[in-house]
Amino acid sequence: MGTLLLAARLFSFFDNIETLPAILFIVGILMLVAEIFTAGFGVAGGTGLLLLVVGIVLTAETLFEAAVMIVILLLIVAIVLWVILRSAKKGKLSRKLILWSSTRKEDGFSSTADTSSLIGQEGVAITVLRPAGTGDFDGQRMDVVTEGAFIAQGTRILVIRTEGRRIVVRPVE
Repeated sequence: MGTLLLAARLFSFFDNIETLPAILFIVGILMLVAEIFTAGFGVAGGTGLLLLVVGIVLTAETLFEAAVMIVILLLIVAIVLWVILRSAKKGKLSRKLILWSSTRKEDGFSSTADTSSLIGQEGVAITVLRPAGTGDFDGQRMDVVTEGAFIAQGTRILVIRTEGRRIVVRPVE
């Protein structure tokens, strides 16, 4: 019976709510809901939590009552956050939030053109290569780079390796 009396005393909290704390509770809950549905840094959620705590402190009759209600509030927020995060990782929410398809090289996708076929091909330096410039390979102009050496315009060049879009050349000897 003592526990029931304590619970009744503790939850008389809701009988004491006045206008300002009620507004703080409503705005705090709305800000927590807004935090769930908006991308951000937690400003809305943190402000909402702070408004709820201030509302509890203004409404509580004793410090003990305020502390218990704040602990209950934090537990509820933690449980809701855990459920949302779990759903975002494994549940229905993950199918809507996470992009599961990918553009892999094995499937024929590439972010850059494959220039590996140019290795061993000869061309002409259209511009001075110091160390970057332009080379002509069978009528196709391409940006090239040397291994660090200066190559004069008009010099015959050889593609020695490619690294993505980077085509490395050296003079033909």
